[in-house]
Amino acid sequence: MILIIDFGSQYNQLIARRVRESRVYCQITPPSINIDEIVKLDPQGIILSGGPSSIYATNSPKIDSNIFCLKVPILGICYGMHFMVHALGGTVKKTKKREYGFSELIIKKHDDIYTGINDKTVAWMSHGDSIEKLPEHFTITASTANTKAASIADSRKKLYGLQFHPEVQHTSKGNKILRNFLFNVCKCKRLWTMKSFAKTSVAQIKETVKDKSVILGLSGGVDSSVAALLIHKAVGSRLTCIFVDNGLLRKDEAKKLKKTLKEHLDINILFVDAAGVFLKALKGVTDPEKKRKIVGKIFMDVFEAEAKKIKNAHYLAQGTLYPDIIESQSAFGGPSAVIKSHHNVGGLPKTMKLKLVEPLKHLFKDEVRLLGKEIGLPEELVWRQPFPGPGLSIRIIGEVTEKRLTILRNVDNILIEEIKANGYYRKLWQSFAVLLPLKSVGIMGDKRTYENIIAVRAVVSNDAMTADWARLPNKLLGIISNRIINEVNGVNRVVYDISSKPPATIEWE
Repeated sequence: MILIIDFGSQYNQLIARRVRESRVYCQITPPSINIDEIVKLDPQGIILSGGPSSIYATNSPKIDSNIFCLKVPILGICYGMHFMVHALGGTVKKTKKREYGFSELIIKKHDDIYTGINDKTVAWMSHGDSIEKLPEHFTITASTANTKAASIADSRKKLYGLQFHPEVQHTSKGNKILRNFLFNVCKCKRLWTMKSFAKTSVAQIKETVKDKSVILGLSGGVDSSVAALLIHKAVGSRLTCIFVDNGLLRKDEAKKLKKTLKEHLDINILFVDAAGVFLKALKGVTDPEKKRKIVGKIFMDVFEAEAKKIKNAHYLAQGTLYPDIIESQSAFGGPSAVIKSHHNVGGLPKTMKLKLVEPLKHLFKDEVRLLGKEIGLPEELVWRQPFPGPGLSIRIIGEVTEKRLTILRNVDNILIEEIKANGYYRKLWQSFAVLLPLKSVGIMGDKRTYENIIAVRAVVSNDAMTADWARLPNKLLGIISNRIINEVNGVNRVVYDISSKPPATIEWE
């Protein structure tokens, strides 16, 4: 495995993805990890990520410098390289000219990480500091017109530093450089697959749970369904899934999912109707974070009530994914910024006696789909588009009422019908409607109307960390708009969201 130290880079998830795409397992950890923990993990290589800090800034993130005494190959990227230089006796200074974007990289030494790469290639730069003095035994292995030490190495100790970002697509030979580090330097083997992950996860769940029982919140989405099937393979009938109808689901979704889940998953499933409780608690609430917290708290209250009815229940399983953790809190305790809270991350009550089991928390969504296929989850569930835990409450901007829910359900149903009918459902990461807290003037039947506005959102993505708005055909958008306005009472205007993530998020709240 490869250990990635999270210094707060916006590209951390890309480093992990590039490593995993090479079929090598990796784990991301904060710089607060101690040396003994690293030794226990026994990595074949370590990658120090980039980050927004300057190495000399107050409270800049640092890891124990004894990491360089472990005789493990280390690759420092951007800030990670600066930390390496600083820790080993070199110096870093603020550059006179910052370097952002494409740069021509001139390679001076083709051994190790540059094996098989031409003298000149394109690299993506993003830095305002650079190396002033190299540590002892280090040499410069590549330069750009603006940065003399664009990459450095102490081949004797297998320590390497890159000023540029090999993990982004803009660095033309970035994948080759990373794979050279993995296979030429670290001598990794291509052993990590969804088959091996499933086998290891089942073994870990068995070891953790032992003879106790597990409860899992089943939403019918791919994350919870994969988690349920994986845990079921480990503990069998000692898993009980609870499907909570929070009254915030899509049109007829509870009924459809009940049928689908019973048909395809041979697992104990309890169905709980708690719609009235959720809607009462959300009355008058307009702040999106409060909505998320309320939904999360009531969800756990319902869970605890049901858990008391299940004999020997000691564990709560969740389908938490890596992007959930990144957006909800500093990534694995690292310096990354909080974007929004997820109901299944950090929203658990301190009084909860159940222990957590999160077998998917190191995976991206596309990896979860691959895992689902590997362990036999039906295609219908594997390819279901993501649906937020707080449901339609965060797709209704403003107060959540039964009337507004009815409008949005009917609108959303039309949208999904057309997306599926025109062959776009599997091509899109998500497609959904948002009810805005605004009304607009319109004309219907020669009469003035003052009705609601609907925003349609459709995005393409690989893992939800970044996303681009989908270029749906104008004809399809016209059909969707026409059907919504004609078939749903209370709507007279439809707009299409053409924002990417970043700067926007996929959901509106």
